[in-house]
Amino acid sequence: MRAMISRSASTPLEARTLPSRALAGDEMRVRVRAIGVNPVDWKMREGGPLRFMQRLLGPRGPFVVGVDFAGEVVEVGPVAGPFATGTRVVGGTDFSRGQHGSYADEVIVRPDQCAALPAAVTYESAACLPVAAVTAWIALHEHRQLAPGMKVLVLGAAGGVGLAALQLTRRLGGRAVGVCSTRNVALVEQLGATAIDHTRGDALEQARALGPFDLVLHTIGTGVYPLAPCRRLLAPSGLVELVVVQPSDVPSLLFRRSVRTVLGRPTRARLEPLVRALAEGALDPRIEAVFPLADAEAAHIRSRGGKVVGKLLLVPEGASTDLPLDARGPHGP
Repeated sequence: MRAMISRSASTPLEARTLPSRALAGDEMRVRVRAIGVNPVDWKMREGGPLRFMQRLLGPRGPFVVGVDFAGEVVEVGPVAGPFATGTRVVGGTDFSRGQHGSYADEVIVRPDQCAALPAAVTYESAACLPVAAVTAWIALHEHRQLAPGMKVLVLGAAGGVGLAALQLTRRLGGRAVGVCSTRNVALVEQLGATAIDHTRGDALEQARALGPFDLVLHTIGTGVYPLAPCRRLLAPSGLVELVVVQPSDVPSLLFRRSVRTVLGRPTRARLEPLVRALAEGALDPRIEAVFPLADAEAAHIRSRGGKVVGKLLLVPEGASTDLPLDARGPHGP
C-alpha cells in the first residue's frame, strides 16, 4: 500500500510503499477514496500524550498518520461481517487496535469502526465525519444529552467540529450560538445559529446576554477563552466540553463536574446517525480544500494556520473525485 508516514515532528510527511498484510478473521480491508484531515493528525506528529500512546499501543514500523477515511470494502475476514465486499463505508482507524493511520490508499479495520454509506452520500462528504462530527455528537448526545430548547455555545464555530455542532444542535432541537470571525458570520447564521463576531468585542461578554448555556463546546483552547469565564456562562447543570486540553485545564477536569474533555472516537453506533443526517441534508460538511494524498504536508501546513473553515480532505492517487484537487487555494464542494 502507498501511505504517508511521519519520521519526526521536524521533517515533512513522506510517501512510502508499505507491505499489505493478511487480514485477521475479524478484520476487513478498505480501499480508501477520501481522507479527512484533523488537527489531531499533525498534533500527534509533534508529540504529547496521544503520540506516546500511539508508540505504546500502535503497530510496529513507520508511523502512518490519520484517522478519517471513506472508501470501499475490498476484502473481508471470515468472521468480520456484516459488510460484504463492495460495500461503501466511512470510518476511522484506531491505533489502540494496532492499526496504521488512514493517510494511505488502503486501511485494515474492524467492522464496528465503520458505517455503511448510501449511494447518495459521496465519499468526500462522508470523510468529513469520523473525528469532527463524532466529537460534536459525543458532546451533544452522549455527554450532554441535548433536549429541545437547550442552548449551546460553540467557541470556534467555523471549524470542522464547530460547524457539525451547529447543525446537530438544530437537528436535536436545541438553540446554537456560534463564535466566529466577521467573514464567517453569514455561514453561521445560514446554519440556523446566532453568530457572535469575536472581532467586535469580548466574545464571552457578548455571549452572556444570550445565555445561560446548557453546553459550551470549546474547540479553541483556554489560552484564547479562559475556562473560568466559560463556566460562568453555564446553566446550573451545564457542561464545558474541551476539545483542546491545556496543562492548566487538568485540575478542572479532575475536580469539577462541569468540565469534561471530548475527542471523537468513531464507532458504527456514532457514525450511523451522522450518515443518516448527511443523507437527509440535515448535515452539510463544508470542504475548504482538497489535496492529493502526496501533498498531505501542504494540508497540515494549512491546518496549522488555524483559519480553515470546515474540513480539508486528501484523495489517494487514482481515486476519482468530483472536487478539483488544488493545494493552492480554498474552494467549496
